[in-house]
Amino acid sequence: MEKQRFDSLSLSPEILKAVAQLGFEEATPIQSAAIPVLLSGADLVGQSQTGSGKTAAFAIPAIEKVDPNSKAVQVLIMCPTRELAEQVANEVHQLTAFKRAIHSVPIYGGASYDRQLFELKKGVQIVIGTPGRIIDHLERGTLKLDQLKVAILDEADRMLDMGFRDDIQKILDATPQERQTVFFSATLSGPIRQLINRYSKNPQTVAIERKDVEAPAIDQWFYEIPPRGKTQSLIRLVDFHGFKLGIIFCNTQRMVDELADALLAQGFSADRLHGGITQAQRTRVMNKFKNSEFEFLVATDVAARGIDVEDLEIVINYDLPHDPEDYVHRIGRTGRAGRKGMSATFVSGRDIYKIQYLEKFTHSRIRKGTIPTPGEVEGKRSELMLEKVRALLSSGNFSDQMQFTDRLMEEGFQATEVCSALFSILLGQDATGGEQQLPPPPKQLPRDEDRNYERERDAGFDQPRRFAPKKSFADRGAVKGAGKPAFQKGVKKGFKSGY
Repeated sequence: MEKQRFDSLSLSPEILKAVAQLGFEEATPIQSAAIPVLLSGADLVGQSQTGSGKTAAFAIPAIEKVDPNSKAVQVLIMCPTRELAEQVANEVHQLTAFKRAIHSVPIYGGASYDRQLFELKKGVQIVIGTPGRIIDHLERGTLKLDQLKVAILDEADRMLDMGFRDDIQKILDATPQERQTVFFSATLSGPIRQLINRYSKNPQTVAIERKDVEAPAIDQWFYEIPPRGKTQSLIRLVDFHGFKLGIIFCNTQRMVDELADALLAQGFSADRLHGGITQAQRTRVMNKFKNSEFEFLVATDVAARGIDVEDLEIVINYDLPHDPEDYVHRIGRTGRAGRKGMSATFVSGRDIYKIQYLEKFTHSRIRKGTIPTPGEVEGKRSELMLEKVRALLSSGNFSDQMQFTDRLMEEGFQATEVCSALFSILLGQDATGGEQQLPPPPKQLPRDEDRNYERERDAGFDQPRRFAPKKSFADRGAVKGAGKPAFQKGVKKGFKSGY
């Protein structure tokens, strides 16, 4: 099914505002298919993999059905684990940011009853919980479902595998017959179909079928990186390989803006592209990028469609896309017309398990990579500088500067000493033997980004390397290629990420 923009799905202004604040521009395939069905009031059986955006697919229409004037529980979302319940509760909280009168509470085992009892007594319209704790509250009389409008079972197949069938039936039996019932499951086994037949009324089935596609023949790598280390890792990766033209994909407008600002503050030549900027601005940015007037384009999937730039060296998935088709679309921006290309995907936490699915989907191998250490980056930088000097000497195409060498040798310095001093200057060493103190970068980072850097440093991560301000894209290439003073040292210990 084709994706749709959220503003075409007949949603309330408050939900649209919340979605816009999260930075999402269009609905995923499962959202585009499920939201209209659920808004119509029909029961639904959804088949979709984890990471497809299914939480918003059932949460958005459920929130729209809540009567804010009533404090009774109107929506119940059952999840198999505490972790998933927390994740769903967080997304519901974000989606109700502008519906002030709507409140939700997560209830699951292993957590104190006190806060749960307090919230339930105060009155909440949405409850997200695990079957065991929901049963506990039902038996205590602290949770009443007599006014429930929507019952949602998330990852129903997993709940049955964990032995929650009896609990699920007991919970659904305690709800009104006229409720709307929603099942989301990756598979539809016999036991799940029995539940669907017993508790649903003429449910509509929404299944997102995927056709495997071939990924472009480029080098694909993934790197396991904690979220707070992504920006630093990206800088190291770019500097180690010497990339000068690439696209960095993020999932939200907000992340695009934050990352573009961070790169600019580090001296990179970068610009941004997302649905929050005007069409005239998009056209201007794309024309500049095609003409290599800046190095890195930070973009969302929506804005980046149709990008065709020659000699694109690298595509970086700063955020792993929700849809595997988007992954193929992204990495296909590089390695065109038989040229060599590379893609790098950053993964954190549970996203690591999606790599195997992407490999199966694309019939290609995504190799495990390791982010270079500070020492490796410095070593590669020195090698690049040495190669450039060697090539210049071999070509003989350089101006005669012997008068400077002669003057120094007349003062008693040896030729090898002069060369060593020049190389030290190129590597950023000052006359005292320390690192040259470059001017501070322009203050373009928001305060929270500055605090992120402080937390990274305190936690043992390196401060991202800061580049000297420069006048042009050509100057940036010279700094990276020739080894001019570009970094500040002071790195205590680098972190190495990988499997």
